[in-house]
Amino acid sequence: MSDVCTCGSCDGLHASARLGPAASVRTLARRQFLAVGSLAAVGAVGFAPRIAWAQTAISPDEAIEKLMAGNARFVSGKLDSFKEDLDLLKQANAGGQQPFAAVLGCADSRVPVELVFDQSIGRLFVARVAGNIASSEVIASLEYGAAVLGVKAIMVLGHQGCGAVKAAVAGHAEPGQISALYAPLRPAVELSHGDAEVAGRANAKIQAALLASASPVLAGLIEEGKLRVVSAYYALDTGKVSLLT
Repeated sequence: MSDVCTCGSCDGLHASARLGPAASVRTLARRQFLAVGSLAAVGAVGFAPRIAWAQTAISPDEAIEKLMAGNARFVSGKLDSFKEDLDLLKQANAGGQQPFAAVLGCADSRVPVELVFDQSIGRLFVARVAGNIASSEVIASLEYGAAVLGVKAIMVLGHQGCGAVKAAVAGHAEPGQISALYAPLRPAVELSHGDAEVAGRANAKIQAALLASASPVLAGLIEEGKLRVVSAYYALDTGKVSLLT
């Protein structure tokens, strides 16, 4: 059975749906490849190749190195992402995306992920949620980033002074649904002996391990050497990101 529908109105979705999730991912990936190819063709005419660059052929290790090099520029105050023409970047990425890495970060306004790693439009696939926890929705988003968009690395980024972690350590009743964060943060709290910073670091490592083991999609890519999942910690006072081991 062909995996491309010929009805002329569905862009192949009917047939890919009949073939199941694996074929759907392959079909989506193929469309993504074609979309990027079209952008590259446009770039050859009107855009500088540097503007449309994303992950292309870099390895998982190189993706981590690029993140850390960008953070070093951020810490030193020598950012270069703002030197690029943002109008051209928007045009080059309007038809599709090819980020080289994904980051699971906290919703905290003091941790602007693209800025922290000195990366511009189209280069990072970012999921943000209080406590940087790997909920089912977050895992699904990161699976899309890895299986369809082709990110080479996923970083779980905890940070200094995380309010969600502090609240989980304190364990006080909170209004609304804030306390729903306590359960996924509990394993880190139990390792922290009441220290929120210890809990924050432990949580980043726990959530990264969860991503690498609980998702068959991500686990398969890791086994094939196509993806790395790491944890890291962001210091609010210095701006420095440190990889956790």
